[in-house]
Amino acid sequence: MTSRIRSHASPDSPAPSRRTVVKAAAAGAALAAPLAAAIPARAAQAPAFLHGVASGDPLPDGVLLWTRVTPVPEAVPGSGLGPAVEVSWTVALDKAFTNIVAKGSTTVTAASDHTVKADIRGLAPATDYWFRFSAGGTDSPAARTRTAPAADAAVASLRFGVVSCANWEGGYFASYRHLATRGDLDAWLHLGDYIYEYGTGEYGTRDTVVRPHAPTHEILTLADYRTRHGRYKTDPDLQSLHATAPVIAIWDDHEMANDAWSGGAQNHTEGAEGTWAARQAAAKQAYFEWMPVRPAIAGTTYRRLRFGKLADLSLLDLRSFRSQQVSVGDGEVDDPDRTITGRAQLDWLKAGLKASDTTWRLVGNSVMISPFAIGSLTADLLKPLAELLGLPREGLALIPDQWDGYTDDRRELLAHLRDNAIRNTVFLTGDIHMAWANDVPLNAGTYPLSASAATEFVVTSVTSDNIDDILKVPEGTGTALASPLIRAANRHVHWVDTDRHGYGVLDITAERAQMDYYVLSDRTKATATSSWARSYRTRSGTQKVERTYDPV
Repeated sequence: MTSRIRSHASPDSPAPSRRTVVKAAAAGAALAAPLAAAIPARAAQAPAFLHGVASGDPLPDGVLLWTRVTPVPEAVPGSGLGPAVEVSWTVALDKAFTNIVAKGSTTVTAASDHTVKADIRGLAPATDYWFRFSAGGTDSPAARTRTAPAADAAVASLRFGVVSCANWEGGYFASYRHLATRGDLDAWLHLGDYIYEYGTGEYGTRDTVVRPHAPTHEILTLADYRTRHGRYKTDPDLQSLHATAPVIAIWDDHEMANDAWSGGAQNHTEGAEGTWAARQAAAKQAYFEWMPVRPAIAGTTYRRLRFGKLADLSLLDLRSFRSQQVSVGDGEVDDPDRTITGRAQLDWLKAGLKASDTTWRLVGNSVMISPFAIGSLTADLLKPLAELLGLPREGLALIPDQWDGYTDDRRELLAHLRDNAIRNTVFLTGDIHMAWANDVPLNAGTYPLSASAATEFVVTSVTSDNIDDILKVPEGTGTALASPLIRAANRHVHWVDTDRHGYGVLDITAERAQMDYYVLSDRTKATATSSWARSYRTRSGTQKVERTYDPV
């Protein structure tokens, strides 16, 4: 349930492995066991805040607060059980809550899976706040959030964590822990695949399920999606990051089903798994219940946030409106009637980029916009690369699930940037389980003779399989062998790391936007360490990526 309240603060002080078909028996299995597995045993005392607290979509005067309350032990996520309960929240300027600036309450029920969303307004811009929830005499943990700068503020710098692709079964979320301990983030961006829909063991985990999903079967129903979100929100590292800074999230396909499009998904069997319309609606409802995301248009995640005069951030929904992916090489990728954005969203994006008066125009983009040609990879490398990217093993130059499969939309958008002299556009991307630093060329075939219209920083996965995981070879093997070949066939690609898991930290000043790439020692270890790998930046006005040799 979403509630809004105005505070009394001064108003000026949001690999794939191949499809494993879910049997009807699994889809209809009893929910009791997997639901009970979705929360810790400490639910014996209620009410309780077992899934942490979070904030998101910061505005200059407000932020969206989130939690989930367990009113009685049996009211586990997706159960539909449990009484209505009143939940209150408090917002303060200090962790001790001696300087309170906002209070409110709402009643939540099983109809919203006992999730709470409070859209707090009337706060001061560019300010740290602390908040907590209470129910039945129990307080949640306290958490920090931060509002965005005022729209007309001269902002010296911004810093965002950047992540994507977190497969619960593939390992632990140490990336979230390392971002949380920094203590210097204005916000963090999740670029999609916050959860995965597959059943246990059905998605790439290097043949080892580090920790099993709940429910164990592929998620299809509203109860299933709620249970899976609930399982994720028990992760201590994820809870820690949510309690440290506001998240700005978009979805990709696995929040619904693999390779989702407007009318279906590769990982959905119409009829045997119900209708796509019902499954998509269930997935979206659970997402908006469980995520501190403020939908600008009902049922979508495209919206825009502003951070003073330094940057605005256009967030895309590249699943709800796209045409079905085509088969590689069938000639339809250039069809102007096919779209990845939908007409309304593309017009909205173009208009926003043209009207922007900020120094930087950031685009939260769930799938890679830069062109990617396979080139002449050797057979031993092409097979796992093709499996990971959904490519034919013959190696045709196309990833049909990314912007490569919707070239007319890409041409129109990049031509718009060129024709209107729109500079400093930076695409921030996930999905591909690799780290990339790219120029975004107007014509990849003639690059670098043709111009670059924008730049793109792609972050690797938190835990989801990459090339080394698929090949089952020592880390670094894929990058050492494949990266030179990929770069030779794609001259706009400055760097690609095909092997490691981790996260990015984006630091922005008026002079440059810099992405620092960090990698984990071992995704299967909860205590994994983090180390800096590389940094790339885009200097203002250049539309080019260049390497820099120190993190910010």
